[in-house]
Amino acid sequence: MGGEKTGPSPVDRARSGSKHHTLTCGRGTPLALSLSGGNHNDILELLPLVDAIPPVRGKRGRPRRRPRRLLGDGAYHSRRHRRELRARGIGAAISRPKQPHGSGLGRERWVVERTISSLHQYRRLRVRYERRADIHEAFLQIAGCLICLKLLQAEESF
Repeated sequence: MGGEKTGPSPVDRARSGSKHHTLTCGRGTPLALSLSGGNHNDILELLPLVDAIPPVRGKRGRPRRRPRRLLGDGAYHSRRHRRELRARGIGAAISRPKQPHGSGLGRERWVVERTISSLHQYRRLRVRYERRADIHEAFLQIAGCLICLKLLQAEESF
Protein backbone atom coordinates (compact mmCIF):
# COMPACT_ATOMS: atom_id res chain seq x y z
CA MET A 1 0.00 0.00 0.00
CA GLY A 2 1.59 3.42 0.30
CA GLY A 3 0.68 6.77 -1.01
CA GLU A 4 -0.74 9.75 0.81
CA LYS A 5 -2.42 9.57 4.18
CA THR A 6 -0.78 6.32 5.19
CA GLY A 7 1.73 5.74 7.91
CA PRO A 8 3.14 3.01 10.12
CA SER A 9 0.46 1.68 12.43
CA PRO A 10 1.47 1.69 16.10
CA VAL A 11 -0.60 -1.45 16.79
CA ASP A 12 0.03 -3.61 13.70
CA ARG A 13 3.80 -4.21 13.59
CA ALA A 14 4.42 -0.89 11.84
CA ARG A 15 2.56 -1.89 8.69
CA SER A 16 1.34 1.09 6.78
CA GLY A 17 -2.30 1.93 7.31
CA SER A 18 -4.92 4.64 7.60
CA LYS A 19 -7.36 5.86 10.25
CA HIS A 20 -10.97 6.86 9.75
CA HIS A 21 -12.17 9.75 11.90
CA THR A 22 -15.87 10.49 12.31
CA LEU A 23 -18.02 12.99 14.12
CA THR A 24 -21.59 11.79 14.65
CA CYS A 25 -24.81 13.07 16.14
CA GLY A 26 -26.51 11.35 19.07
CA ARG A 27 -28.32 8.91 16.75
CA GLY A 28 -25.13 7.78 15.03
CA THR A 29 -25.57 9.77 11.83
CA PRO A 30 -22.11 10.66 10.50
CA LEU A 31 -21.85 14.46 10.26
CA ALA A 32 -18.20 14.67 9.16
CA LEU A 33 -15.67 12.05 8.05
CA SER A 34 -11.94 12.27 7.42
CA LEU A 35 -8.95 10.07 6.65
CA SER A 36 -5.42 10.25 8.07
CA GLY A 37 -2.29 8.14 8.29
CA GLY A 38 -1.98 5.36 10.84
CA ASN A 39 0.69 7.25 12.78
CA HIS A 40 -1.25 10.54 12.76
CA ASN A 41 -2.37 11.89 16.15
CA ASP A 42 -6.16 11.81 16.61
CA ILE A 43 -6.25 15.23 18.23
CA LEU A 44 -5.07 16.91 15.01
CA GLU A 45 -8.33 15.88 13.30
CA LEU A 46 -10.68 17.26 15.98
CA LEU A 47 -11.03 20.88 14.85
CA PRO A 48 -11.13 20.12 11.08
CA LEU A 49 -13.96 17.66 11.78
CA VAL A 50 -15.89 20.26 13.79
CA ASP A 51 -15.36 22.81 11.01
CA ALA A 52 -16.58 20.32 8.38
CA ILE A 53 -20.06 19.96 9.93
CA PRO A 54 -22.65 21.25 7.45
CA PRO A 55 -25.48 23.52 8.64
CA VAL A 56 -28.43 21.68 10.15
CA ARG A 57 -31.78 22.90 8.86
CA GLY A 58 -35.27 22.29 10.07
CA LYS A 59 -36.06 24.87 12.70
CA ARG A 60 -36.96 28.46 12.04
CA GLY A 61 -34.07 30.90 12.11
CA ARG A 62 -30.42 30.60 11.27
CA PRO A 63 -29.34 26.97 10.84
CA ARG A 64 -27.23 25.53 13.67
CA ARG A 65 -23.64 24.94 12.59
CA ARG A 66 -22.04 23.53 15.68
CA PRO A 67 -23.00 20.94 18.24
CA ARG A 68 -23.81 22.00 21.79
CA ARG A 69 -21.65 19.28 23.31
CA LEU A 70 -18.85 17.05 22.07
CA LEU A 71 -17.93 13.67 23.56
CA GLY A 72 -14.53 12.11 23.05
CA ASP A 73 -12.11 9.56 24.41
CA GLY A 74 -8.70 10.29 25.91
CA ALA A 75 -7.02 10.60 22.50
CA TYR A 76 -8.85 13.92 21.98
CA HIS A 77 -7.77 15.49 25.28
CA SER A 78 -5.79 18.70 24.97
CA ARG A 79 -6.07 21.97 26.87
CA ARG A 80 -5.60 23.99 23.71
CA HIS A 81 -8.34 22.12 21.87
CA ARG A 82 -10.69 22.38 24.86
CA ARG A 83 -10.16 26.16 24.80
CA GLU A 84 -10.84 26.23 21.04
CA LEU A 85 -14.06 24.28 21.51
CA ARG A 86 -15.15 26.56 24.37
CA ALA A 87 -14.46 29.63 22.20
CA ARG A 88 -16.78 28.13 19.55
CA GLY A 89 -19.53 27.60 22.11
CA ILE A 90 -19.12 23.81 22.33
CA GLY A 91 -19.02 22.04 25.68
CA ALA A 92 -16.39 19.27 25.76
CA ALA A 93 -16.94 16.02 27.65
CA ILE A 94 -13.59 14.40 26.93
CA SER A 95 -12.07 11.87 29.29
CA ARG A 96 -8.71 12.82 30.69
CA PRO A 97 -5.76 10.48 30.26
CA LYS A 98 -4.71 8.17 33.09
CA GLN A 99 -8.10 8.35 34.76
CA PRO A 100 -9.72 5.11 35.86
CA HIS A 101 -12.58 3.72 33.82
CA GLY A 102 -16.07 4.57 34.90
CA SER A 103 -16.25 8.16 33.70
CA GLY A 104 -19.69 7.39 32.24
CA LEU A 105 -18.76 8.49 28.71
CA GLY A 106 -18.94 4.90 27.46
CA ARG A 107 -22.72 4.98 27.86
CA GLU A 108 -22.87 7.64 25.17
CA ARG A 109 -19.74 6.92 23.09
CA TRP A 110 -20.98 3.54 21.90
CA VAL A 111 -22.93 5.42 19.21
CA VAL A 112 -19.67 6.53 17.58
CA GLU A 113 -18.21 3.03 17.84
CA ARG A 114 -21.34 1.64 16.17
CA THR A 115 -20.98 4.15 13.32
CA ILE A 116 -17.33 3.21 12.79
CA SER A 117 -18.35 -0.44 12.81
CA SER A 118 -20.97 0.34 10.17
CA LEU A 119 -18.32 2.06 8.06
CA HIS A 120 -16.08 -0.98 8.27
CA GLN A 121 -18.82 -3.29 7.02
CA TYR A 122 -17.83 -2.05 3.58
CA ARG A 123 -14.85 -4.09 2.40
CA ARG A 124 -13.20 -1.19 0.62
CA LEU A 125 -12.93 0.65 3.93
CA ARG A 126 -12.07 -2.28 6.15
CA VAL A 127 -8.95 -3.02 4.08
CA ARG A 128 -7.50 -0.15 2.08
CA TYR A 129 -6.74 -1.24 -1.47
CA GLU A 130 -6.39 2.20 -3.05
CA ARG A 131 -3.02 3.86 -3.29
CA ARG A 132 -4.57 7.28 -3.87
CA ALA A 133 -6.05 8.93 -0.78
CA ASP A 134 -8.71 10.88 -2.71
CA ILE A 135 -10.29 7.64 -4.00
CA HIS A 136 -10.34 6.12 -0.51
CA GLU A 137 -11.84 9.33 0.92
CA ALA A 138 -14.52 9.19 -1.77
CA PHE A 139 -15.43 5.64 -0.70
CA LEU A 140 -15.50 6.87 2.92
CA GLN A 141 -17.95 9.66 2.01
CA ILE A 142 -20.13 7.24 -0.02
CA ALA A 143 -20.26 4.87 2.96
CA GLY A 144 -21.31 7.81 5.18
CA CYS A 145 -24.12 8.62 2.73
CA LEU A 146 -25.27 4.99 2.72
CA ILE A 147 -25.37 4.95 6.53
CA CYS A 148 -27.47 8.14 6.49
CA LEU A 149 -29.82 6.54 3.95
CA LYS A 150 -30.24 3.44 6.12
CA LEU A 151 -31.01 5.57 9.15
CA LEU A 152 -33.62 7.56 7.18
CA GLN A 153 -35.26 4.38 5.89
CA ALA A 154 -35.37 2.96 9.41
CA GLU A 155 -37.01 6.18 10.62
CA GLU A 156 -39.67 5.96 7.89
CA SER A 157 -40.64 2.44 8.91
CA PHE A 158 -41.69 3.65 12.38
